[in-house]
Amino acid sequence: MHTVALALTEGMPMFEFAVPCEVFGLDRSDIADPWYRLRFCGSQPHYRTAAGLTVTPDGDLAALEAADTVLVPAMDRANQLKPPPDVVEAVRRAYDRGARIVAICAGSYLLAEAGILQGRRMTTHWMSAVDFTYRYPGVHFAPEVLYVSDGNVHTSAGTGAAIDLCLHLVRLDHGAAVANEVARRMVVPPHREGGQRQFVPPVQLAPDGQDPIGLALGWALQRLHQPLTVADLAQQAHLAPRTFARHFRERTGATPLQWLIQQRVRLAQELLETTDEPVEAIATRTGFGTAAGLRQHFQKIATISPSSYRHLYRRAGRTA
Repeated sequence: MHTVALALTEGMPMFEFAVPCEVFGLDRSDIADPWYRLRFCGSQPHYRTAAGLTVTPDGDLAALEAADTVLVPAMDRANQLKPPPDVVEAVRRAYDRGARIVAICAGSYLLAEAGILQGRRMTTHWMSAVDFTYRYPGVHFAPEVLYVSDGNVHTSAGTGAAIDLCLHLVRLDHGAAVANEVARRMVVPPHREGGQRQFVPPVQLAPDGQDPIGLALGWALQRLHQPLTVADLAQQAHLAPRTFARHFRERTGATPLQWLIQQRVRLAQELLETTDEPVEAIATRTGFGTAAGLRQHFQKIATISPSSYRHLYRRAGRTA
């Protein structure tokens, strides 16, 4: 029987704790026998979750080290900044022994602290992207996906992606048919379209009218529906195109063309959420010209199609 050891930490969020319990802790031997054995492992007599539920371990950290899969759920901010040293060491020893290591959401901080993610591709919640990459520059952070499998190390994005990753592990162990049946019983899709970029709120860089680049940004944001070139933006900033492009990248972290596409997609997101306009009309209003052009760039940046985005994020109080 495959043993999944869940590493307990004080103050862990309930959802990220509950999903592994639902997937691995219920007896599903009617669809795959043997099923998993789930153990709660820790060095304290009791742990209190963020919601106030008290969890009693049924195994110590030695049991965690001996498990086939070690799963680290999300942690509160205090444990993110300073993961429990004894749990870090236990997870590291399990990894060295060859166990499968799994982190859900902010559980990736503990894996990084153990040195397990060094040089690996991984992910975590999009809100932690800047902080995580600053703290652990040796990892290859993938912000656009719901989960990452890199060898025997698996990481997931925020909260709901716990379901995606746990179902993926079932799929690896028992095949797609079994994973699909678990998903059916949980009343969730066996595989979700797109990645976590679709959940990142559209961000508009605020133009600063006090400098030449800021003037160009403000001018361009009012004309996203028009064909714009680097030369057009440089003219508004009263700079030579090459000089403008250099300063623009320093200011925004992107080329002028990349920034224009990002802003057009941002505007398309807003229109998809708040209007009934067809995709073809939105493509014209956002400067992509054709529905095909909009779909191409929208899919690349938001990792989901415009129609799927509208279905997911349409607001009840939309305008005409």
